Amino acid sequence: MNNLESDTQDSSPNTSDPQYLTFILENEEYGVDILKVHEIRGWAPATPIPNTPPFMKGVINLRGTIVPIIDLRERFGLEALEYGPTTVVIVLNVVSERGEQIMGMVVDAVSDTYSIADSTLRPAPDMGGVISIDFINGLATIDNKMVIILDIDHLLSAEEMEVLSGASDMAG
Repeated sequence: MNNLESDTQDSSPNTSDPQYLTFILENEEYGVDILKVHEIRGWAPATPIPNTPPFMKGVINLRGTIVPIIDLRERFGLEALEYGPTTVVIVLNVVSERGEQIMGMVVDAVSDTYSIADSTLRPAPDMGGVISIDFINGLATIDNKMVIILDIDHLLSAEEMEVLSGASDMAG
């Protein structure tokens, strides 16, 4: 009797492996730990907050909680793109030096969910200090494509998290 489960690991994910929600930015696929995802929302304009970095789009009121929204394209230095019907905000639970916080990130589109064993993650290449890779957990190859797994807790620096927290406090 053949064990088909081992041949179809991609379509029958191992439930003990961490799961990642993947999304698209500039035709590249990125992933975040699905346990960090609070919800996925369609894009709606945020209330802008003065004196914040350009990648911070503002804040939204999510059932009584003030949530700062960042544009991940702009955070990564990618060309700005007009928001369209596939543009979404992924609302995440982030742990920073200030504790747990909710923030949203605007992405081009949500892609899929995958179970990815930690043992299959490859380290991000060292860019010689030119580009920070502190927020990259690793790279995974899924169905012949590369997925960049982000460490959402380290996506923003302590100073940037402080600005986001201050904006949330100011808006609240």
